[in-house]
Amino acid sequence: MLTLLKTIILGIVEGVTEWLPISSTGHLILVGNLLDLGQSEAFTEMFNVVIQLGAILAVVVIYFWRLWPFHTAKNAAEKTQFSYRASGGFTRKFQDFADKYLYMDKIVLWLKIAVALIPAVLVGALFDNWLEAHLYKPVPVAVMLILYGVLFIVIENWNRGRKPRISRIRQISWKNAFLIGCFQALAVIPGTSRSGATIVGGLLLGMSRTVAAEFTFYLAIPTMFGASVLKLAKFGLHFSAAEAVILLTGMVVAFVVSIFVIRFLMEYIRKHDFKVFGWYRIVLGALVLVLAAAGIL
Repeated sequence: MLTLLKTIILGIVEGVTEWLPISSTGHLILVGNLLDLGQSEAFTEMFNVVIQLGAILAVVVIYFWRLWPFHTAKNAAEKTQFSYRASGGFTRKFQDFADKYLYMDKIVLWLKIAVALIPAVLVGALFDNWLEAHLYKPVPVAVMLILYGVLFIVIENWNRGRKPRISRIRQISWKNAFLIGCFQALAVIPGTSRSGATIVGGLLLGMSRTVAAEFTFYLAIPTMFGASVLKLAKFGLHFSAAEAVILLTGMVVAFVVSIFVIRFLMEYIRKHDFKVFGWYRIVLGALVLVLAAAGIL
């Protein structure tokens, strides 16, 4: 029962911190140091990543119709979606199929998301094992919490009074999508925050807060799903009954909490900036450094 309670707490931590730009991995490492699940180190490392599947599902549920690229022939547009109409061959067949069954703007969005994935995939493939061995510890987490906290405050002050150049998702260019992906790649360092890094990047590129946050949510789907699959493959699918219950409980709790947190964040940033999260990161990072120096963490 105590282990289940700890799992619920970790699920809540994941659901809250995955979408707020305050680092879910960092919080799970810190809270996990205080709440031992009583499982192997390998299982705990896998749990901290795969629990994100619950959070991903929340994005899919909330934004399903904005991301689903298919429709029926009955809903096809009267005019073609293409400025150039091929006269025949494979190109014409694809255009006919797309006009009848696809929302091409959503297909383009998914292609931009794929472009944004490239940097994180490369960095993760090259450095994942080294990062786990050297940086998944309280002090590196604290340093990154403070660093990005300062960045949020500086960037928001710099942005004050500026009108965003990109106020809609479809205005994100291919170049900007790739650059957002480069910022996301920085989040392989625990304590950085995947959402925090991409939102910082979006703000620097001239996106509105809502666009930066929304694209971050979309990008999370393949990023976190891929990371979870790799962790499961590395750990193996041979779970004990206790491990299966812990993992499923954490995912369900993370899903439910994420639903509320995503909606809260999108409503919050329509009227407020991100500086409060910056100050939170700085205070938490300083506290972690003090506790680590005292030998508590």
